[in-house]
Amino acid sequence: MSNRLFQSIVHQMKDAVNRVIGVVDQNGFIISCSELARIGEAVSDISADIFYTRGQFVLGGYTYSPINSHGKTEYLSFVEGEDSVASDMATLIGISLSQIKTLYDEKYDKASFVKNIILDNILPSDIYLRAKELRVVPDVTRVVYLIKFNPLTDLVPVDLIQNLFPDKNKDFVISVGEYDVALVKEVKSGVSSREIEKVARGMVDTLSTEFYIKVVVGIGTPAENLKELARAYKEAQVSIEVGKVFDTEKNIVNYESLGIGRLIYQLPNTLCEMFLNEVFKRGALESLDRETLMTIQSFFENNLNVSETSRRLFVHRNTLVYRLDKIKKLTGLDLRDFDHAITFKVAMMVKRYLTAKPIKF
Repeated sequence: MSNRLFQSIVHQMKDAVNRVIGVVDQNGFIISCSELARIGEAVSDISADIFYTRGQFVLGGYTYSPINSHGKTEYLSFVEGEDSVASDMATLIGISLSQIKTLYDEKYDKASFVKNIILDNILPSDIYLRAKELRVVPDVTRVVYLIKFNPLTDLVPVDLIQNLFPDKNKDFVISVGEYDVALVKEVKSGVSSREIEKVARGMVDTLSTEFYIKVVVGIGTPAENLKELARAYKEAQVSIEVGKVFDTEKNIVNYESLGIGRLIYQLPNTLCEMFLNEVFKRGALESLDRETLMTIQSFFENNLNVSETSRRLFVHRNTLVYRLDKIKKLTGLDLRDFDHAITFKVAMMVKRYLTAKPIKF
């Protein structure tokens, strides 16, 4: 399609330019030219090194200038001559064709269409019309995965994910940041959370073992149609942000599994602070030392079972009871009481949330 687009523009420019002009692809073949007979001709002296590492250059009596699209040099424009006029003309043609190619891709590229949906850059009323134009099936189940890469990587994140999911008709790989990639993957209707997370686990394991790259994956709930993709993408974002606060050891966070953390994330900070002030006495939280906090965590992990907790902590049962009484005295909450335990658990999560101050979407 780019060949026909470039040839159409070059043909329109031909009458205004009294020199041979055209476009060369990455393989060194002329794909469009004001002299039609030269289309398909190979420019043997153009190597990959010249194509990717140099800006404008002269070669064999022609001036070449890069045509960039989405930050990459995909083609070269050329103008007959090696003088300043040829240089200026090659620059102008390169810029013009770069802009036209970018606009064309945004209009007709499926991935760009899906990107506009998840970023809420398209009116809901236009989604189905554009989907019909691009032949994108609108009413199938899709899952949005947000993959956040470690900033230390030298590799291109979007290319890595694209190689893992090469089917561009069903799976859309979209760059949403320098180190963030969104994967919109088509799945079967009624797919289980286990199967959804299995895909994420495959990504994490492959990137870790083959490329030594650490990533965190946030997963939104399944979208039944294109209009729901924006909601699913926001959920994937929330999953990562909430995971930073409450599940710091996890590298895969599913929105459906966030539990109370999801609820706390949606509360305003003023309400959270008011709740803490009502639950705890002034200075109560600050008075809990590290050993006490570890005791509390173990008590919750063992379902408020005194005997099992004391066994896991390698302390006598009476020692644990003494610690629980101390916590009750300091905070006013008896963790052996189920209602008090719930209140304490939520309060500690709220405290952690306020300390982390995650970004809200």
